[in-house]
Amino acid sequence: MHPIEQLLDIMDRLRDPQGGCPWDLKQDFHTLVPYTLEEAYEVADSIARGDLAELREELGDLLFQVVFYARLGKERDAFDFNDVVAGICAKMLRRHPHVFGDAEYRDDEQLRQAWEQAKRQEREAKRPMATPSSHMDGVARALPALVRAEKLQKRAARVGFDWPDAAGAFDKTREELAEIEEAVAGGDPAHIAEELGDLLFAMVNVTRLLGVDAEQALRAAGEKFERRFRAMERQLLAAGRGRLEELDLTEMDAAWDRVKAAEKTGGQTDA
Repeated sequence: MHPIEQLLDIMDRLRDPQGGCPWDLKQDFHTLVPYTLEEAYEVADSIARGDLAELREELGDLLFQVVFYARLGKERDAFDFNDVVAGICAKMLRRHPHVFGDAEYRDDEQLRQAWEQAKRQEREAKRPMATPSSHMDGVARALPALVRAEKLQKRAARVGFDWPDAAGAFDKTREELAEIEEAVAGGDPAHIAEELGDLLFAMVNVTRLLGVDAEQALRAAGEKFERRFRAMERQLLAAGRGRLEELDLTEMDAAWDRVKAAEKTGGQTDA
């Protein structure tokens, strides 16, 4: 039996009302979403760590999610796994006329424009007749907030609604920061949250215009913080300082500064 056929058969058995898995039988399109997102992030994590053996396993977990959704679609007589595969095959053939047809593009920019045009045409074909189109169509709401913010900004930039350079975006962040201070002084939690969101959105503009991916930049900052915090813990433990909860902030700050200094000089941070 082909591995894909075996996987589909396993899925059928898991969803069999007579003798299937109780947990799998309780799932639906909505309950699966958190697991799908988790599996996608685990794929990304294994790539970031360069662990190809784990990547193979995580890709299998992600594929299982696709098979699960396809099974749910089949149960509703909406679509099945073959429909999913046929759909992506047709889309790839349609979007790559320079590979599977006779189209020719001068450079990567012309290729990108053709790709975006193809996606716009697909969105138009799916849009209900009475619904006006928007350049914001197709930006999924379930994307991580930083990723979605960058995509929305890029959509706006395509029609010229953008800062000419990062300098204007920097000025906007200063303006938003001042508005946060005013909101804090006013004491309205909803207004404070709104202004903080505006500041984060403005910072995504800065990173985008500087050619930096906001999601990856924040991810790297988180990893750096975790690395330094762990090193601080090890350093204080080696010095016999006991539990962090028992130390004051001044002592932890001093250890943190030593860790940072050791990183910059390439020294050890464990002692």
